[in-house]
Amino acid sequence: MNRRTLAALAVLGGCVGACQAAVTVSGQVRNAGAIEVQAGSRLLDVIRASQPDAEGYWLGAAWLHQPLLERQARLKAGVLFDLDTLHRAALSAGNERRAHVAAQLYQQVSAMPVTGRQVAMLDPVAVEVGFAQNPLVSDGDRLVYPPRPDSVRVLGAVATACTLAFRALQPARDYLNACPPVEQTDDLWLIQPDGRVTRLGIAPWNREDGAPPAPGSTLLVPLRSDDLDPPTPELNQQLAKFLATQSPAEVTP
Repeated sequence: MNRRTLAALAVLGGCVGACQAAVTVSGQVRNAGAIEVQAGSRLLDVIRASQPDAEGYWLGAAWLHQPLLERQARLKAGVLFDLDTLHRAALSAGNERRAHVAAQLYQQVSAMPVTGRQVAMLDPVAVEVGFAQNPLVSDGDRLVYPPRPDSVRVLGAVATACTLAFRALQPARDYLNACPPVEQTDDLWLIQPDGRVTRLGIAPWNREDGAPPAPGSTLLVPLRSDDLDPPTPELNQQLAKFLATQSPAEVTP
């Protein structure tokens, strides 16, 4: 056996474990659990193997992608830093109500996991026909196909976070009637269940209808900081971005 053949066998032997990946799928699928795929496999390979329920809530499906964990951990740390800064600045300015909101939201965000969620269309048909992208998956990735929820969450600059009944075609701003902000706001951040984020104007002068919240959406009422020292101008955008990384609560991945 020559040297070239030995080298090839060594590479092949080292590839037995390294060239395979395991992706865990949970929720409303026919084949739940760990699915072994070859290195270089794509999203469609996992979808075909797991066979999501045709009646499932594909809009709320989540892909938890390992390479994004570190980046999202830094995002969470930045959000917590800004919330702590806002809390201290509000206390210094004597605004106890805003300080309380910041402290309450700090606790909520602290309890949220870093998921690595990648915004992607996980509709099996869309991926199959090429309407949606079909990117590479990584070892340790997870796919979650949750049941359809019947609620919308509201948090942020509200007295207490609310879970409200979903109303078909109801504009985002109308959910605030049942969960009013603690301070007047001109904007609202809408995080759809597929992880897409939209900033909507809700005041009379900047009102936008936009797409209505889908079941399982989150509405973030922004926290004001422009009148504090120091301000936290990027807090709301970064917080909305982090909230979009959360996987569906109905299924533990």
